[in-house]
Amino acid sequence: MAVFSLIRRFLDGLYKLGGVLGAICLIAILVLIVIQMVARWTGEVFSGAPDYAGYCMAGASFFAFAYALNAGAHIRVSIALNAMGSKRWWGELWCFAVGAVLSTYFSYYAIKATYWSRKLNDISQGQDAWPIWIPQLSMAIGSVLLAVCFWDNLCRLIFTGKHAIESNLIAEEGAE
Repeated sequence: MAVFSLIRRFLDGLYKLGGVLGAICLIAILVLIVIQMVARWTGEVFSGAPDYAGYCMAGASFFAFAYALNAGAHIRVSIALNAMGSKRWWGELWCFAVGAVLSTYFSYYAIKATYWSRKLNDISQGQDAWPIWIPQLSMAIGSVLLAVCFWDNLCRLIFTGKHAIESNLIAEEGAE
């Protein structure tokens, strides 16, 4: 049991780290926008700022996916699951299985795209001419983290009968 507890703490910490990295990306967007505003006021040029902000937006989204899933912040099919009554477990099993397979599929191709961008020395189309594999890393890492989170919740549901998603107020009200 100590091993499972250690794995549980590691995975929960990993999801939280993804949420923190997503928040850092949001702060980076704010900083980039402020720097760009100051540059315009002083007559300077900060080329590539919109591109960097776009990269940070992708990072903010993908890094935070797994954390948001466990926090119950994703749009879910709670109404349909609540309507299933005693068959809810089967509905959740179906949802987690489909989510796990699709996120794994997406992760595979995100990693593959990042690999080929690196191998071919692909650069961005913007003014910055930045190697595109660097911002693609956030997509690849975030999608892998989401796939791990889906598989984690699927296994938890199968073996314990419960998943780790914290229910929000709407789901709690509907369940009562």
